[in-house]
Amino acid sequence: MKKSSADLHGSDTKTSSIDRILTLELARVTERAAVAAARLRGQGDEKQADQAAVDAMRQELNRLAIDGRVVIGEGERDEAPMLYIGEKVGTKAGPAIDIALDPLECTTLCAKNQANSLSVIAIAERGNLLYAPDVYMEKIAASPAYSAHIHLDASPADNVRAVARAKGVEPHEITVCITDRPRHAAMVAEIRALGAAIKFITDGDVAAVIQTQNPEKYGIDLYMSIGGAPEGVLAAAALRCIGGFLQGRLILDTKEKRARARAMGVRDPQCIYEAADMAKGDVLFAASGVTNGDLLSGVKFAESYIETESLVMRSSSRTVRGIKARHYDMAKFA
Repeated sequence: MKKSSADLHGSDTKTSSIDRILTLELARVTERAAVAAARLRGQGDEKQADQAAVDAMRQELNRLAIDGRVVIGEGERDEAPMLYIGEKVGTKAGPAIDIALDPLECTTLCAKNQANSLSVIAIAERGNLLYAPDVYMEKIAASPAYSAHIHLDASPADNVRAVARAKGVEPHEITVCITDRPRHAAMVAEIRALGAAIKFITDGDVAAVIQTQNPEKYGIDLYMSIGGAPEGVLAAAALRCIGGFLQGRLILDTKEKRARARAMGVRDPQCIYEAADMAKGDVLFAASGVTNGDLLSGVKFAESYIETESLVMRSSSRTVRGIKARHYDMAKFA
């Protein structure tokens, strides 16, 4: 089984140049993007909602005292408006920072006003986030209690059995979260043959990966799916802060994708990355709810204020903050 090497994309840093104040500043970035997107909830226009979130996030990022570079940006596959890979943001009067972001994760869910749409961002010192092309990635995630028992190269059935043994239950008591896509039909059949339950999601695997870390609360023991590599890096950043288990492998099934990956520094196309390979050093992660969901409540527009709910994490201090904010100066979100 191929394992990842920690020196593929830089090394861990012993000290951090990231000011702790950036932890709360990041919440402002995702809050602003979430509010902008939420104004367009349920209107059926994914690109308009995404554009609003992008514009708001860019505006807020450019106020930060950082020399920022986007390394994981908006999705090329969807031809969405981008905070593009390589874009420079910030005032330049601060530390050199790499940024992974999704101003509106789950554009479809926002356009349909369905649950679990988020605005998400992660930052680390320069060179510490996986610089990956916008391709698909195989992923498996679970609580660290199961990390010694499961592996991306094991079969879905073997991974379910392994989690069940580690948990001290039968396979039919395990719940696996999978994105509802035709490409997962064989996996679904294999898992159901064991009697295990499946929780389907239409989108939103960043939230799903985070939820595997608290199976008692969210009812998800294991996440297995093929989804976007950008979301994989964002999920890895979150798990670096809370100690979770994640493995991912880029799907580079064409010459063009392999060439793009090589140009971005990916030397082994079969490499299995773990969370610490995708997000190294001191990592900050923030997410704000756009629509109501299992992880976060969506933006609420009241007569005299706007209410947002956010999650902010930092790996070096292993802190997780939930922030429920009321913004009475509504003009700043206009």
